[in-house]
Amino acid sequence: MGRCFSIILLLLLALPAAAQIYKYTDADGNTAYSNQPPDGVPAQTVELPPLNSIERQSPASPETTPHSESSDEPRNAYDILELTDIPTEEALRANNGTFTVGVRTQPRLRSPHLFRLLLDGQPYGQPTNVPRLQLVNIDRGEHSLAVQVIDGENLVQQSETVTFTVQRVHLP
Repeated sequence: MGRCFSIILLLLLALPAAAQIYKYTDADGNTAYSNQPPDGVPAQTVELPPLNSIERQSPASPETTPHSESSDEPRNAYDILELTDIPTEEALRANNGTFTVGVRTQPRLRSPHLFRLLLDGQPYGQPTNVPRLQLVNIDRGEHSLAVQVIDGENLVQQSETVTFTVQRVHLP
């Protein structure tokens, strides 16, 4: 069965879009495919759907701005992109340095976009599509946090940076 599938796949890839495919049963009783009708064996023509094609897009260089002229994304893909659940007027109490922040977007995050946190200007954690992001063992003191929407390595949009203070109580 695997061999037959491989043959079909190779035929489909190797043949031009207008080529005809024939399906028949060989002398051993196996289903076979060919681009030419077999001699002396009844064969059925196989109707193939049109092939899908996409244009390859080159990855953006790091110097590329988030909204290059060639981008298919609108200038602001999201009307709202902001972090939530971060106190800005008082210190964030997190005795072990672990806390969760939220992300609010309008409209909802679209596939294949992902959220990526920036802690003190550096990517933090793994990109995700979940709007609740956890930070672990963050040192006490002042930090900055922003969230980016990315598509692969391409930056789609970034929130405003929020500055906050982490308060950790040290117990002897």
